[in-house]
Amino acid sequence: MAINKPIILITGATGFIGRHVLEEISNKDFNIRLVVRNLNKFNLIKSDKIEKIIETKDLFAETEEQWSEFCKDIDTVIHCAWYAEPGKYLQSDKNIDCLVGTMHLAKGAVKAGVRRFIGIGTCFEYDLSGGLLSTNTPLKPLTPYAGAKVATFSALSQYFKEVDVEFLWGRLFYLYGEGEDPRRLVPYLKEQLSKGEKADLTSGSQIRDFLDVKIAAKKIVDLSLGKEQGAKNICSGKAITVRQLAEKIADEYGRRDLLNFGARPDNYMDPPKVVGIP
Repeated sequence: MAINKPIILITGATGFIGRHVLEEISNKDFNIRLVVRNLNKFNLIKSDKIEKIIETKDLFAETEEQWSEFCKDIDTVIHCAWYAEPGKYLQSDKNIDCLVGTMHLAKGAVKAGVRRFIGIGTCFEYDLSGGLLSTNTPLKPLTPYAGAKVATFSALSQYFKEVDVEFLWGRLFYLYGEGEDPRRLVPYLKEQLSKGEKADLTSGSQIRDFLDVKIAAKKIVDLSLGKEQGAKNICSGKAITVRQLAEKIADEYGRRDLLNFGARPDNYMDPPKVVGIP
């Protein structure tokens, strides 16, 4: 562990995004402190930059006072943790727990003298009807998940301004890659294709902004270590249909014939186009 270097605290370092943020930070000249849940269930990367690992049964149930202790001597917080179980997270009331718990973290961080705080948001915070989304796009959350993220962003923006703490909010678009939950699109496709079995899909006409999670993590870390504040889109800025993505993956196996487009009905509640402007 490097001596007398600024310490960065990361929450959610065992999660899909957080583990890649941890890996990226480990290549920088900082010490690292982690707050994690159920450490024994996950594999953390090995790094001599990690100066402390704090385990908690429920990160979002910790008090302001406890967070003040966790954040002692911390320069920057990168808050990746949030409830994100596929198929459940969008409508779950656990989003309220994440919102309240994040406020406790923020107040504890301020009490401990943290200089900079990075939060992770979502493209679902926006009014998605426009298709092409910048940070000037109006916010229009339509789910408890998006609503809780908007509320967190709004509250922290005002709070940190009053207490002179730097604040950046990174809105994620459609991430895929290493460590992704097997129930999501890309792992499902790869599993089916690797077994030589058909992959049942919708029409695939939806236009999306897909980004490898490793690239997203690098963007988050670069922003965390910079000076920018406010909302930033973590995206590729490139439009691609779900069909094109599926075909690209199928070509790795030489099996486009296994892509069964139209086997599942399109969700007409889904916006036709969601693409970010970096």
